[in-house]
Amino acid sequence: MVDTMALLHTFTRASQVRGKTGTASPLVPVLPADEEVLLDAPDEGLGPALVGAAAGDPAPAAELLAATRHSGAWEHRDRKVRKLAAFARSRPEWLDTWRALEPHNPDVLLVDAQRAVHRAWDSPARAEALREVSPLITAAARADHRDPVPWRLALDHARGAHAGHRYFQELWKAAVRRAPHHYGCHVAALRYLASSWHGAHHECFDFADQAAQDAPEGSLTQALPLWAAFGYLTDGCGPEVPRARLEAAADRAASLSARLPAAHPRPAELRNLLVYVLLRLEQRPKALEQLRLTGPYATSSPWDRDTDDPLGRFLEVRRSVYAAVAAGPAAAFATGFDHPRSERGGRFRFGDH
Repeated sequence: MVDTMALLHTFTRASQVRGKTGTASPLVPVLPADEEVLLDAPDEGLGPALVGAAAGDPAPAAELLAATRHSGAWEHRDRKVRKLAAFARSRPEWLDTWRALEPHNPDVLLVDAQRAVHRAWDSPARAEALREVSPLITAAARADHRDPVPWRLALDHARGAHAGHRYFQELWKAAVRRAPHHYGCHVAALRYLASSWHGAHHECFDFADQAAQDAPEGSLTQALPLWAAFGYLTDGCGPEVPRARLEAAADRAASLSARLPAAHPRPAELRNLLVYVLLRLEQRPKALEQLRLTGPYATSSPWDRDTDDPLGRFLEVRRSVYAAVAAGPAAAFATGFDHPRSERGGRFRFGDH
C-alpha cells in the first residue's frame, strides 16, 4: 500500500417519473414514483434504534453501536453515529439518559461528541464553539483506542476550528493507523485540505487519486476523487482542472457504484453526489443510470447547496434528466440543460459540514 501521507506532505508544501409514459426504452429506465422517494433514509439496523430513541429508550442504539465496535465495522459505525447524533439534536432525552447511566461508555461518548460538533458547527462563532467541544472528542477517542471514528470527528473539528497543518497531520496519522482506508476519515481529510488550501485542486486530486488507488475492492474510498471533482466544480478559484481528470473521477465512482447493491441506502450519498457531478459534466444518460441505481434514496447533500428543500430539488433534477434522455440523444447531450445550480464561480460550500 502506498501511504497517502506522502502526498499529504507534498500537498502541504505546495502553497418519476414512473407511469406517465407507461413503458421505458432501454435507455430510459422506470424510476420510483415521486411519493416513494425518501430523504436521508436510515440504513440497515438503524430503524429500531431510532424508534427506541424516539420512545426515550437508548438500549437499541446502545446494542447497535456496541455491535459495530466489537466487530470493527467502522464504516457502518460512522454512518450510524452521524444519524443518531442528528436525531439527538431534536430529541435529546434518550441520549442524556444513556450518558447518565453509562458516562464512560465509548458509544455514548462518541454520539455525544458528534452531537456537540453538529451544534457548534451551526454557531455564528463556529471556531470558538468547536474549540469548547474538544474535550468531548478526546474522551471518545480515549474510550476505545481502536476506533477511527473519533478521529474522523477530530478531522472535521480541525477544519471548522481552522487548525494548523501540523496538528492536522497528527490527527491524520492517528486516523489511518487505526483504519488505513476509512472512507469518512478520507473525506474529512480532503475537506480540510480543500478548505485550508482554497483553490489547490490539483493537490486535492493527487491526494484523492492516491487514496483511491490504495483502497481495497469495494471500499467507498475508491470514489474519493469524486469529492475532489465536486469541490472543483463548486469552487470559484484556482487553476483549471482538465476535463479528462473530472471524467476519470466520475468514471471511477460509477464503476464502484455498479458493484454496490442497487436501490440501497448505504451507497445513496455516493450516487447522489455522482449524479450531481455527471450533470455538471453534461452526461445525462450516465446520470440517469445512477438515478436508477439510487432508487428511492435521495440524500440532502449535495441538493441542499442552493435550496431549503433538497428532496424537492432532487425530484426536480430527476424529472429533467428523465425527460431529456427520453427525448432522445439530441436532447440528452445538448448543452444548456437545467443541471444543478451553483456553477463554478458561484459561492463555495465544499467545506461545509
